[in-house]
Amino acid sequence: MQKIKLIFNPVSGRGSGASHKKEIEDQFKLLNLNFNAVLTEKSGHAVYLARNAVKEGFDMVVAAGGDGTINEVINGLMLAKQANEGAAALGVICVGRGNDFAYGVGIPNDINRCCEILADNHRRTIDVGHVIGGDFPEGRFFGNGVGMGFDAIVGFEALKLKWLNGFPSYIVAAIKTMFLYFNAPLIELVYNGKKENRRYIMVSVMNGKRMGGGFMMAPEGNPGDGRLNLCLVKESTRRQILKLMGKFMKGTQADDEKVVMDLTDELTIRAVDGTLPAHADGETLCEKGQKLQIKLLPSQLKVICPR
Repeated sequence: MQKIKLIFNPVSGRGSGASHKKEIEDQFKLLNLNFNAVLTEKSGHAVYLARNAVKEGFDMVVAAGGDGTINEVINGLMLAKQANEGAAALGVICVGRGNDFAYGVGIPNDINRCCEILADNHRRTIDVGHVIGGDFPEGRFFGNGVGMGFDAIVGFEALKLKWLNGFPSYIVAAIKTMFLYFNAPLIELVYNGKKENRRYIMVSVMNGKRMGGGFMMAPEGNPGDGRLNLCLVKESTRRQILKLMGKFMKGTQADDEKVVMDLTDELTIRAVDGTLPAHADGETLCEKGQKLQIKLLPSQLKVICPR
């Protein structure tokens, strides 16, 4: 019987991680799953717990939390893999705010269904991204995507909205960000053998499909296709940003003159003037960064997902 390490983040989803712990454990018992559960105690703890689980011989590590918890577990699994300490598959139970990684690999936002999927143990191989820069000169792995500029500020502001949860918190944060982050920095982009300098208010580098619980940054994104989807938004007025928000919610932004969609497997972005606020899977990379180097690592990780 497979050994499962179940990692709970008690503060995910404004505390829903802790409130659903017993429900999830009861469901695991009903499904006759062999598991060991542990709670994270601080930021970064899930990285250690996931890596240690691989060393201890667990063949599945389940993140019961949001995108940040999943990101930490991915980092733990990847660090173990790169150190030749072993390998384990990633499982996900959605108890976060955005649940964007789960959406990208087809995992539903339903706790009971997530548990059934884990019991079924169907595995697919996905790509993993790696970003160097900001507060992580040694690099950080990501499963869903990296956001820079407007997108990152929206995430930072959404975290401050203690009275609101889920996608509505990102909507309110996006409207607020229109007044906080309006002047697009001049940035240098290097990818696919070309270099350009342009003022972009937002740069999204996607392995998955969406960010913020409902903004479809890469409607055609596929975390197993060996490519990163780029979504670049040129300097825009507040009126244009408001219009674009509606298009991003529908995934129809590609037809807008302010938006550039492209594919790559590697990207370097540098602030020529101004700075780069950035996140990876919703986790802060930097608030005032200068340069980020992003690369896709193909076929790196097994994920438990629906058939």
